[in-house]
Amino acid sequence: MSWTWRFETADGAPADPGEVTGDFSAQGDAESWLGEIWRELVDKGVGQVYLLEDGREVYGPMSLAAQE
Repeated sequence: MSWTWRFETADGAPADPGEVTGDFSAQGDAESWLGEIWRELVDKGVGQVYLLEDGREVYGPMSLAAQE
């Protein structure tokens, strides 16, 4: 299985996070990675993400906006 993230702007347009993307062998690895790098993604214009398993949408959109 391959776990990946799809990146979008806050309004749902595709976002390009550059070289920070990756494939993961486990859901927990993908989620841990996102927890470590989400601020960098926001700085690159990413507003929301979807988690994909072998191309199938598992969940999302999940906002990367910090809660106030």
